[in-house]
Amino acid sequence: MHNELKGLKKQSLRNNEYYDMQVVYDTLYEQSTEGKNFKNLMEIITSDENLRLAFRNIKTNTGSKTRGTDELTITDISNMDIDKYVNESKIRLQNFTPQEVRRVYIPKGNGKLRPLGIPTIGDRLIQQAIKQVLEPILEAKFYDTSYGFRPNRSTHHAIARFYQKVNLSKLHYVVDIDIKGFFDNVNHGKLIKQLWTLGIRDKNLICVISKMLKAPIEGEGIPTKGTPQGGILSPLLSNVVLNELDWWIHSQWEGIPTKKDYVRYRTIGKRDNVEDKSGKYVALRKTNLKEVYIIRYADDFKLMCKDYETAKKMYFAVKSWLKDRLDLDISEEKSKITNLRKGRTEFLGFKITVQEKNKKLVTSSRMTEKAKQNAINKLKDKIKEIQKSPSAMKVNEYNSIVLGLHNYYRIATNVSGDFAEIDFYVRKTLENRLKDIITNKGDPNLTYKRIYGRYNGKINYVCKQALYPVYGVKYQKPLNLPYGICDYTEEGRLTIHENVKGIDNRIIRYMLNNPIKNMSTAYNDNRISLYVGQHGRCKITDKLLSPHNMECHHKIPRSLGGDDSYKNLVFLTTEVHKLIHATNSETINKYIEGLQLDEEQIAKVNKFREKVGNNNIEIKENTNN
Repeated sequence: MHNELKGLKKQSLRNNEYYDMQVVYDTLYEQSTEGKNFKNLMEIITSDENLRLAFRNIKTNTGSKTRGTDELTITDISNMDIDKYVNESKIRLQNFTPQEVRRVYIPKGNGKLRPLGIPTIGDRLIQQAIKQVLEPILEAKFYDTSYGFRPNRSTHHAIARFYQKVNLSKLHYVVDIDIKGFFDNVNHGKLIKQLWTLGIRDKNLICVISKMLKAPIEGEGIPTKGTPQGGILSPLLSNVVLNELDWWIHSQWEGIPTKKDYVRYRTIGKRDNVEDKSGKYVALRKTNLKEVYIIRYADDFKLMCKDYETAKKMYFAVKSWLKDRLDLDISEEKSKITNLRKGRTEFLGFKITVQEKNKKLVTSSRMTEKAKQNAINKLKDKIKEIQKSPSAMKVNEYNSIVLGLHNYYRIATNVSGDFAEIDFYVRKTLENRLKDIITNKGDPNLTYKRIYGRYNGKINYVCKQALYPVYGVKYQKPLNLPYGICDYTEEGRLTIHENVKGIDNRIIRYMLNNPIKNMSTAYNDNRISLYVGQHGRCKITDKLLSPHNMECHHKIPRSLGGDDSYKNLVFLTTEVHKLIHATNSETINKYIEGLQLDEEQIAKVNKFREKVGNNNIEIKENTNN
């Protein structure tokens, strides 16, 4: 199985394979689906491979650059000998005592502050090692329409599910339940019991998690409840808490057994034996049972119902259940029942209602007022920064914000109108503050042409960089979570592989926000255009590039007179780039064997090697032909 997984594109999966942990995680997932209890998980958590993988994964996490109470970041320990790190982590876990958590406050959209708890980098590394082992076990137990803090799932999947239930199932009554300070009020004892129920029966691990939950907070002391936002393990544990709610709602309708087995299996796309429950639902609707579904993203969830009476009963039932089972209170002011035909509900930054279109009632959605104001404020703040110190990097940061907003809100059916409004307010600031440095003369790069080339508006340039148009967005239908997608099964990873697209706007945003320091503006600009021009793929292997496995190579080195022009650059995976510059025969053979290049690919490598002054690689019989 290990060899069959080498072509996977997802970075985290590649890391799992690199450290030989994918098979272990797959096994944990499979055993969890079969109902096995796990009593020796600490052996896996403290294994050299799992700890090394934790170190690698956390290095790519931007949060690892945030200082804890010991004032250290990942940078401070990145030069540490990896074996020393592994041994120190093992020793700490033998009698674990968490270090004090740093308390930080970040502003919320309503003007209030959200408290975050930032563990030390050492504790974050240990939490990452635990998360890697717990996640496959818990993923097998989590409910299907829970979308927050889970691999391969997003807010767009939650919104797509919401649209589907309104448009196809005609569920126009929505129950909004707002849990008061959810993350700060999780009952520790209940959470530990829930982990035990889900099969986590390793008492040593349970003890470590319990100590993590009670880690002292800077200036506040030892908490008696809550899972502080900011820790790596907290999102996973929060899903454990509300997973019980998901399944309880399921038991009220979808999970009710019927005398006759109505479930059928059919083919969807390339997938055979896909479970089809539509027959069961038809039968259930003929009874007096109340139809209800839950769509949840972290602690933000909606209950979808057909009529007011059902919605009212579920409102009071869930309020009571949360208090009795999880010791959680709801906010009466923020919790309500909405008839979408007459009112609107807000979900994940979207304002959703129902309108008639072509004699059918369908969803109509916009950005919430708060989301629009936040977008305006972000863009205005970035324009002010550009005014203070104009640079290509600042313009790229502005473009990154525009691109990120477009990517997120493009699934609102009225998104064009929303961004036309945002553009109206932002344009005034843009023209007033940047009037001395803005121009309409220039040549947009490939990235601009690909994303915004179809819009005919005037292009503004600052520091020779085209500003992305705020109005430049059109509605795009959100897609449901692809059937069978999963990090911990071979079939699920194939689904991930099949659904990956060549150009990822998130990577473009990453490059906009992370220009290569001490390199020219032309280099950083052409680097982004090159990613688009190569369709997000390595020039040699045709594999998809990722932020942590992509290097921009100068065909003719600068030391030999090469420049930073577009035609002199090429994107390669890290391994291919090293192969081009390698001179040691053992190193060359190692990369040739690992990359499994064919004759044509080796010939391409040789062309690049010649230009940097290295000898050609001989094509041997044992290479793939």
